Amino acid sequence: MSGIYIHIPFCRKACHYCDFHFSTSLKNKNAFLDSLKKEIELQKDYFKTNSENEIIESVYLGGGTPSILSKAELLSIFDVLNTHFQIDSQAEITLEANPDDLSKEKITELFQTQINRLSIGIQSFSNADLKFLNRIHTSEDAITSVKKSQDAGFSNITIDLIYGIQTLTNNQWERNLETAFSLGVHHISSYCLTIEPKTALYRFISSGKIQHIDESKGAEQFEILMDRMEAKNFIHYEISNFGKENYFSKHNSNYWKRKKYLGIGPSAHSFDGETRQWNVSSNTAYIQSISEQKIPSEKEILSQSQKFNEYILTSLRTMWGIDLSYVKQTFSSEIYSTLLNSVKKIQKVGQVNQNNNHVVLTKTGKLFADKIASDLFVHS
Repeated sequence: MSGIYIHIPFCRKACHYCDFHFSTSLKNKNAFLDSLKKEIELQKDYFKTNSENEIIESVYLGGGTPSILSKAELLSIFDVLNTHFQIDSQAEITLEANPDDLSKEKITELFQTQINRLSIGIQSFSNADLKFLNRIHTSEDAITSVKKSQDAGFSNITIDLIYGIQTLTNNQWERNLETAFSLGVHHISSYCLTIEPKTALYRFISSGKIQHIDESKGAEQFEILMDRMEAKNFIHYEISNFGKENYFSKHNSNYWKRKKYLGIGPSAHSFDGETRQWNVSSNTAYIQSISEQKIPSEKEILSQSQKFNEYILTSLRTMWGIDLSYVKQTFSSEIYSTLLNSVKKIQKVGQVNQNNNHVVLTKTGKLFADKIASDLFVHS
């Protein structure tokens, strides 16, 4: 089974830390939506093998801020999707939403569509943090958006939280987590604040307007996060994701398991097992190209070393880890033996364990996941 990602590149306000492709102007929204639906039609054979299309088990509307769209606009997208793709009746269909968009009326409308999972971008329950990040909503908005969504019938809700923020103390981080637990959500995604080039936060730090991130505080808060999640019986199934049983994200899990997915919209990425392709990160160029019946994308055919490195990077982040049997069957004997030797070195310092032919990160290893993955890469 495969997944479809749809990028909605509009936001009401630019968050200081965000480096995703978006626009705060809605003037081209109608033209964009027409182009988006046209691209869905143009990409209808992306998954087709032996004259049959694969069944879609997940659809994810991200951005940007997909909750900007009206019920009618969302239904029109789903109409085109259902026309050109076979979507499983039990498919996970997620919409990213900002708390400030989730009025009672809006949530009721969303519940009347195919959407069955909400990803609410809370980020923090501290108003000081929210102001620092340039979020529109307040802590009260965040809490009420979850409660209203639950009251409307949404049982599958995930929330995003950020740690390592300059304004976030360890005590406030503990309170953020307790607030999240009190809401009874079954999935939490949590990320350490990173400073990306071309963001407002990067400019503020570079100019000395605000202080640099304290990486040691981020590490402390990640350890607090792991401990508190474990105590509340959340399963740490991926570095940044925690879920109760049966509430893991199907869509994101498929990314980490390297299943096929199609990205629709400007800046969206696609993967078919052999190649990666990505659309242009410009609304204007995207709309123009689609009007000419052309998908504005670049494509890369993956080499064996690239496939191996991507497998290491994605699988090591998960609770399932690196499957040594898969590596042995899929890649060269040289790559396999090199991996075994590298794993032994890292195992000696307690950062990975080898269980049932799988290599998984230890709790300590999770603090150094990217570095460990890099140490296991092959270089062609």
